[in-house]
Parts: sequence; C-alpha cells; structure tokens
Amino acid sequence: MPPPRIVTDPAHGGRWTSLTAGGREWLWHREAPERAEAAPGDAFVDAGGLEECVPTVRGTPDHGDAWARRWHRDGDVERVDCDGFGLARAIRATGEAAEVHYTLTADPGFRFVWAAHALLDLSPDAVLRLAHGARTRLHPEAAPLLDRPWPTDAPWAEGVWPEPLGLRLDRFGPDDGTAVGAVVDTGRACVHDGPADRLALSVEADGQPVSVALWRNLGGFPADRPYRSTGVEPMLGRVFGLADAGPDDAARVPASGEVRWRLTLTAHCRCP
Repeated sequence: MPPPRIVTDPAHGGRWTSLTAGGREWLWHREAPERAEAAPGDAFVDAGGLEECVPTVRGTPDHGDAWARRWHRDGDVERVDCDGFGLARAIRATGEAAEVHYTLTADPGFRFVWAAHALLDLSPDAVLRLAHGARTRLHPEAAPLLDRPWPTDAPWAEGVWPEPLGLRLDRFGPDDGTAVGAVVDTGRACVHDGPADRLALSVEADGQPVSVALWRNLGGFPADRPYRSTGVEPMLGRVFGLADAGPDDAARVPASGEVRWRLTLTAHCRCP
C-alpha cells in the first residue's frame, strides 16, 4: 500500500487541503470563502482540512498564530514566521507511512501548545481507539452531558479513556446537538471507519509532553449556526489553551533554541 499523500496550501496558513490514505480522502471541508482573506489576529475561520495550531488552540490568538499567515516553500521544507517563533515542516514518505518533521525555533524558555488540527470526514459508525485507561481531560462544553456538577472555575475535569466521568467518547455517532472537546494523555491514535478504512496517527517529541485531542461536534457548535465536525488532533502539550497550562502541560524550548518532533500517518492499523 502506498504511503498517505498530503497536499498543503502554503499561501493560506499552510493548511492541509488533502490527506488520502488507503484509497480514500480523510479530510473534511466546508465552504468558508472568508478563509482566503484571513489575517493574523482574526477570529478563526473553519474551512476544514488540517490547520497547524500554535502556540495555542483556544485562547489568544484564536487557534494560534500560524493558520492565518503565509507560509513559504523551499524545496521540501515549508516554513512560517510568527510572533516570537518560527515553524518549519518537511513531509516525507517512508515505506507505507508519511512522516511530517517539525522544527520550532524560539528563545529558550518559550512555551507553546501545538495541534495538528485535523477535521476528518467520518461516518457516524467511526470509532477512535486510544490507550485504554489514559488520563482524559474534558473541557467545559461537556458539563451538560455529565451526571455530576462541573468543578467550580475548573478549565477541565479529569477521567479515563474511553469513558471519562461516565461520558463515552470512543464512538462518534449520529448528530445529537452536542459538542465535546477532550485531551487524552497518549501520543497514538487509530481511527476505524467502516470494515476496512483505517488511519493511524502518532506524535513523538523527545522531552516534551504529547497528547491526542478529540473534537466531537455533532451539530452542537457554534450555537447560532451549528454543523457537524469531528477532529482527531495529535498535540504537543496537554491543554487546548496555553493560558491554562501547568508546569508540565506545554512544550518548552530548551537552551538549543529549537524543538523538533515527528508526526507519522499510515493507513495500517496501529491501535494502542
């Protein structure tokens, strides 16, 4: 089986516009013509695909500082200069996998969260497989779905995968008007959609916290014009918002001035 094929759009935030693997397109899209005109500091425009969210996902700047900037391509390297840091990536085929090699450069001590904000075109029958028992942080939009009060002023509530605090998350299901975000303490994920379609994702970063985020929006967001969107997002860091990060919840640039990590994708099942 050939490796996954990735197509990007450097002129518009470096967004991944296509991810084909195992004979199918995995990325979901929606019409959002205003995405082409987005500028740094703008509210996030959700056009689907995969966005590079850094140095935060939630908070300021909305979905980070890279998605609304022009990237530049030099050979097989694409890079962007942001406020206080630079990010470069190189996409390479290795056997039956695609690897994306990242380098973030900044002053030592710079803290950040990164997410490969991948919105996937999944059926209601799709299943997300993560490490059983992994620590899972639910975010406040999940509060109405729980059978207990939300902790006062807490940015998240903790449980374990696949049913944190009694809320089952490993199945996507049909639209039901809910939206849930969660961050799971693992670096590997495998999506099963139908009898044979598989997408395995993993992130590796020496000395940095890694996780996988889930965004399961089943027609519950945004409140005024809701739609369905389902995301599986390898991350550096363990929170959506950098402002909420504790000492071990965000990546940190060491004395060398750079952080390197690798994202691997394949159509072969690599279930945790």
